[in-house]
Order: sequence, then C-alpha cells, then structure tokens
Amino acid sequence: MPEADLTSKRTLDVGCGINKYPGAIGIDRNPRSQADVLCDLDRFPYPFRDSSFQAVRATHVIEHVSDVIRAMEEFHRVLGPGGRVFIATPHYTDFSSFCDPTHRWHLNSFSFRYFGPDHGGFGYYSAARFREISVRVRLLAFWRWLGFEFLVNHFPRYRRFWEHYLCYVVRGKVMEFELEALK
Repeated sequence: MPEADLTSKRTLDVGCGINKYPGAIGIDRNPRSQADVLCDLDRFPYPFRDSSFQAVRATHVIEHVSDVIRAMEEFHRVLGPGGRVFIATPHYTDFSSFCDPTHRWHLNSFSFRYFGPDHGGFGYYSAARFREISVRVRLLAFWRWLGFEFLVNHFPRYRRFWEHYLCYVVRGKVMEFELEALK
C-alpha cells in the first residue's frame, strides 16, 4: 500500500493481531494477523513519517515489547501535536500478567508517569513527554461489586493507597491509559 494511502488513515493500531481497530492502520509482526504493515515492533523506527497519526492504540502489546521507553518514544514520534495514545495492559497483580510467557513487563497504574511533566524523577532517560488524560483500573469482579473500583478510579489519593498497600489483596485486572503527546 503506498505511503499516501497509509497516512490518510489517522489511527495506528500497534500490535493489532486479529482484532484490528476499525478504520485503523494495523501493524504487527505476525503474518497471520490483520496487519496492514508487517514489522517487528522492537525495531525502530516504524515505517511511518514523523507526526503521521492523530491516535495510536496499543491494546495488550506494551507488556510484550523489549523496550517500553523506546516504544513510547516511537509512539510520540509518529503522533502529531496533541495526538493521543491509548494503552491497555494487565495490572501486575492480575494472574494474566504472569501466565503469558511472552509478557516481559508487569506494570502498575503509575508506570507511565515517567513520561509526564515530573517524569517520576527519571526524565533524563527520554525526552518524550505525554500528558495523562485518564487512567482507568479495572478490578476483579468481587472488588468492583464492593465499590473498590469506583474509589480507585475517582480518587487519586485512594489509587495511590491501593497501589502501595491493598493491590495484593484487592487485585487489579486491566489498566487503560489515555495520554496526549506533548510536542
């Protein structure tokens, strides 16, 4: 597909697998996927120009890449100013985080603050910056029914308390991040 046709679509679905996001350009390394472009997600740069997309979707893929920082830098590169990235990944306390042998990273709801304005104190490793639009943590059904999911998602101090003290008992399931590229 010519590059002009690829960049006319404005959403990049990274690691699209067999469930590519409707209307997006899908990239994956697996030839049995629905990818429009086959590429190794651990080899940079991806075959797109700078600022080619308005949105990047990485659904259950960030935990598989070899270098999270480099992948986030690449997402930042291909996004235009104000472009957004949507990331879904298991919480590190969920069984699914460890039962898949291809998972390399086990993340929590604060893992991407590294790319924020205060960069978790370690901003010298990467210049890519994102503004946090939203973080949503899904908990196991029992805890959701008891109201813990509401508390975790609506009160940032409670989410910090949960991550520090409760998450091994009140276990997380999936986290969804929406971040805006700052350029």
